[in-house]
Amino acid sequence: MVVFGNVSAANLPYQNGFLKAISSGGCDLMGHRSFRISTCSQALKTRTRRSAGPLKVVCVDIARPELENTVNFLEAASLSASFRSGPRPAKPLKVVIAGAGLAGLSTAKYLADAGHIPLLLEARDVLGGKIAAWKDEDGDWYETGLHIFFGAYPNVQNLFGELGINDRLQWKEHSMIFAMPSKPGEFSRFDFPDVLPAPLNGIWAILRNNEMLTWPEKIKFAIGLLPAMVGGQAYVEAQDGLSVEQWMRKQGVPDRVTDEVFIAMSKALNFINPDELSMQCILIALNRFLQEKHGSKMAFLDGNPPERLCMPIVEHIRSLGGEVRLNSRIKKIELDENDATVKSFLLTDGTTIQGDAYVFATPVDILKLLVPDSWKEIPYFKRLEKLVGVPVINVHIWFDRKLKNTYDHLLFSRSNLLSVYADMSLTCKEYYDPNRSMLELVFAPAEEWISRTDSDIIDATMKELERLFPDEISADQSKAKILKYHVVKTPRSVYKTIPDCEPCRPLQRSPIKGFYLAGDYTKQKYLASMEGAVLSGKFCSQSILQDYEMLAASGPQKLSEATVST
Repeated sequence: MVVFGNVSAANLPYQNGFLKAISSGGCDLMGHRSFRISTCSQALKTRTRRSAGPLKVVCVDIARPELENTVNFLEAASLSASFRSGPRPAKPLKVVIAGAGLAGLSTAKYLADAGHIPLLLEARDVLGGKIAAWKDEDGDWYETGLHIFFGAYPNVQNLFGELGINDRLQWKEHSMIFAMPSKPGEFSRFDFPDVLPAPLNGIWAILRNNEMLTWPEKIKFAIGLLPAMVGGQAYVEAQDGLSVEQWMRKQGVPDRVTDEVFIAMSKALNFINPDELSMQCILIALNRFLQEKHGSKMAFLDGNPPERLCMPIVEHIRSLGGEVRLNSRIKKIELDENDATVKSFLLTDGTTIQGDAYVFATPVDILKLLVPDSWKEIPYFKRLEKLVGVPVINVHIWFDRKLKNTYDHLLFSRSNLLSVYADMSLTCKEYYDPNRSMLELVFAPAEEWISRTDSDIIDATMKELERLFPDEISADQSKAKILKYHVVKTPRSVYKTIPDCEPCRPLQRSPIKGFYLAGDYTKQKYLASMEGAVLSGKFCSQSILQDYEMLAASGPQKLSEATVST
């Protein structure tokens, strides 16, 4: 057995219900001592290692959809352009940003585009935060989560275009594919025809699928959705106080609609079940998927996120004079004695970092651990207490053979323990393997499992896979055998989108002069997602630009270069 990075979250000290480990890096409370990764290798020291050379195109992918003329894409493009086209600052601001997840990277990127100088500090030795990934001793990658890039992510799609890496997205056919628990080994599809505009393509996809919902159920669901269609955004926002389950029953939608479709959607969107998830989250997703022709079209990144997405952002930041530092963990937010504004960030190695403005782009749980005592009773920060990261587990299993009962696509497992999964040896160019399958699975809800052993989690996963692959996988491994596995636990991932959370989400500009927030939990219309993280970084950058005169005049001690002292 080979074990990599075997550090258990269960052995860490806790304080006030949160992990005591301090992190600064968009890292889901997964710092060096706050998560566990284990692998089991029953085979094969002689296993062929992958070449470190250029990626080879081995999968057949669908052409990139035409996204550039959609209203949301153009709106996102306009916001991006505003950073590049605005007047250059007479004296660039030095902005210190904690956290190199997508929110922090986005903030730094757009500030650099506007002519300012970001200093991005990441607690860990890996970029990406919630999209981080690691390479094991065999050269295989394992990730924090299974990440899907939707057509309805206009700011993310613009970001890829701005970096010149659109070709790194592998688009799949426009379908949503669900496993059928009542028919082991079979799947049911919702296929969106390209010839129809939105929302007709989505309506057609729903109407043509008769395996999951009956006609009476479809009609009752459609009637239940009418208020959302008529009421628009105002209605959607007003549903934050109801769970998905409560809303469905209030609208007279049969429980079977929730069981057949929305349990899977709820777990995919926020890793929790419909009895907990706010209906606002579902309605926002449905609005994007049904109102945009390519909104629900999915793409996989062609390789590991730190190298294929995060590094191009870092290279762009550095090309414009910014800086990105790994292994730079925030220990304390130090305040000015006179006005309780931020004086500096103190790192765990004793280094003090100063700048003209400061941004926290970490998960909300990390921020709450580091909020200074004198700020805690300010309503802006006090409301954060309701925002709590949800536990999630990502499982990777390498098998000794190529599984046949799968697709080159994201699959909704519809199991009690699993959310979505994909055979990454099919869907991802860098992970391609013609002889063996590697399933990447999201284990959710994970709250009752986060402290369980990796072997317990793998055993439970195999029992679920036995239902999905009855002819190929058995729990006792008498069929397909496990070559190795990785289990990545995230005790605190995206914020748990339960009812009545929306009023607690903070704006990016805090009431503390010169202190800002970025992150998918902050106020923006895409909730907890990669799109939300990128958009929050744009909004954060925009707020700093709007405050330029105030920040530039805040005092000589904060002008010129960002200072570093030890």
